[in-house]
Amino acid sequence: MKYFLLFFTTFVFAQQTQFVDFKSVSGQLKLNAIEKSVSGLVDYHFEVLKPIDTIKIDAKNMEFSNVTINQKEAVFINTGKQLQIVGHFQEGDNQLTFEYAVKPKQALYFVNIENAEVQIWTQGQGRYTSNWFPSFDDVNEKLIFNLGITYDKNYQVVSNGILKEKTEENNQFHWQYQMENPMSSYLLMLAIGKFEKKEFKSKSKIPLEYYLEPKDADRFEPTYRYSKRIFDFLEKEIGVKYPWKINRQIPVRDFLYAGMENTTTTLFATRHVVDSIGFADRNYTNVDAHELAHHWFGDLITAESSTHHWLQEGFATYYALLAEKEIYGEDYFYSKLYDTAQQLKFASRTDSIPVLNAKASSLTFYEKGAWALFVLHESIGDKAFKKAIKSYLKKYAYKTVNTQDFFNEIKKVSDFDLDKFQKTWLETTVFDTPTGNALLSKNKTIQQRLEIDKLKKTPLAEKQDYFLKILNSDSYQSVKESIVEQIESEKYEVKKALLTAALQTNNIKVRQAVAENLSKIPEDFRTEYETLLEDKSYQTQEVALYFLWKDFPQRRAEYLDKTKTWIGFNDYNLRTLWLSLALSTPNYSNDPEGLISELIAFSSTKYEATTRQNALEKLIAFKIINDQVLSNLVNSTTHHMWQFSKFGRETIRLLLKKSEMRASFERILPNLTPDEQFQLNRLLKE
Repeated sequence: MKYFLLFFTTFVFAQQTQFVDFKSVSGQLKLNAIEKSVSGLVDYHFEVLKPIDTIKIDAKNMEFSNVTINQKEAVFINTGKQLQIVGHFQEGDNQLTFEYAVKPKQALYFVNIENAEVQIWTQGQGRYTSNWFPSFDDVNEKLIFNLGITYDKNYQVVSNGILKEKTEENNQFHWQYQMENPMSSYLLMLAIGKFEKKEFKSKSKIPLEYYLEPKDADRFEPTYRYSKRIFDFLEKEIGVKYPWKINRQIPVRDFLYAGMENTTTTLFATRHVVDSIGFADRNYTNVDAHELAHHWFGDLITAESSTHHWLQEGFATYYALLAEKEIYGEDYFYSKLYDTAQQLKFASRTDSIPVLNAKASSLTFYEKGAWALFVLHESIGDKAFKKAIKSYLKKYAYKTVNTQDFFNEIKKVSDFDLDKFQKTWLETTVFDTPTGNALLSKNKTIQQRLEIDKLKKTPLAEKQDYFLKILNSDSYQSVKESIVEQIESEKYEVKKALLTAALQTNNIKVRQAVAENLSKIPEDFRTEYETLLEDKSYQTQEVALYFLWKDFPQRRAEYLDKTKTWIGFNDYNLRTLWLSLALSTPNYSNDPEGLISELIAFSSTKYEATTRQNALEKLIAFKIINDQVLSNLVNSTTHHMWQFSKFGRETIRLLLKKSEMRASFERILPNLTPDEQFQLNRLLKE
């Protein structure tokens, strides 16, 4: 039934775009953070191409008033999912205006911050803009959006396009944004928060605006270290000027994904806001390049349906890799392709859905799509590939495309066998290992990795000298990491020399592999392993501290003293670990109540979901559970991030198996909010 409905909806849209062409829309909006509502005046301009009696705009759970067509009162139906305008529409231009109000259930989020502050942001792709702005769930309907937003003057307000004017009215600012060219509705965005920004210009004179919260001012350089360089590289590599008037990047709290390429403005998750140490493990480089590449592949030209989604995700993934090659070098580039090839080979054992299928997995759309482009690029040559890409983007600018449209441009520059290519890379899930290895083997690093792979079943004694030689050489880090991973299950006594050599490389990633692949630390390796606590990597420090604390109980106080000022990433990974270890070390703290209060605070709504989940996991694992912990856990089930709410539900289900926990949950029930009561009651009744 679900699939029929999807087909029917698409069919209806296909019909509407043939009859009606929406040209532009202006929305003047007001947002109320307390009520979590949006209201506004909307003005659509459209052309009727063929006579039609009903015009439809997607609008979920909205209320409408003052609906007019060409300044005359309109007959309309509000289905709860659509605004339907009824009439005898003849060919020609029309103006539709109306007022609306909505409390969005998804796609626009109000995130509360300490001191009654708030961040408001949108996420249209996969959640649909029509939950907060009357628009079109069909990507084939492209139009020019211009939003004006009125909000508290202490906040920054950002939408798509150029800021045309900013005017003050009654302790509020009205921000008027303007686009010049059309785009699909899922790319419409809004972000409101207390941000500071720094402004730059690309080589081609495009304004670049990079935002951060004031508290993160000292993280600006590592967070945006390569942003301008990526922008300049992609413009040159793609060969088509950036198609919009400005580029902005804004980190927002509790974002649903790593990033989203709303036209002119990328929103991204705060986990990528890093200091110089965090850069080693969580830098923004790849996400930055991926979302920026979408401004061509996705925003400028848009796949006409999910079947051709690889034309967006495969392209953005591939061009992000090319940008990383420019920054980190060829060995990095080929190593990433090698790693994704291994993932794809493994996935193909169970995944039977190929690239050219609307139900393909993210791994398939992104990584297999990128691999397909790598193969095509290498097969037809750089000059022909770039010529085809340039022609493809210019021909279909501000339109929708399918795979055949792309292939038609390839055919103009090469006689490459696209039928065979399509069958191999886009229509089957099996990874073409011979072709993949042949292309990767142009790189010396991959030659070494393939050699090491062949030795998986060889006894360690026969390959130890070879491995030692590589670890002591200037081979690329991924080769050395693969050695550490291959010897994980070997007995410590026979691999000690290799582990020591791996640590002596002084390479953060190779040393991290040692930290993560040695689950029990022998006493005669303790001193060497302790050096991992000094590494400039919060990820390595977290793993090393936990295993040292676990394996050497008599030294716990020493390790805790050494690490008591650690904070870690902006999700406090090291601080929450330290608190839980300190509380689990008998007689360590003079103030256990203070430590408990601090750890519980990390599980509260003052913090982002990742921090809260981190703290809740530790509180429950170490059995530090009181009414406040249980209340914070129940609150997680109401969160907009599905991963966090799922964690909350699953954890409560486990706890409810114990009768004393069930009694505790029932005791706190009357003090919860209605939403929390609803979620907990459902779980109690299961």
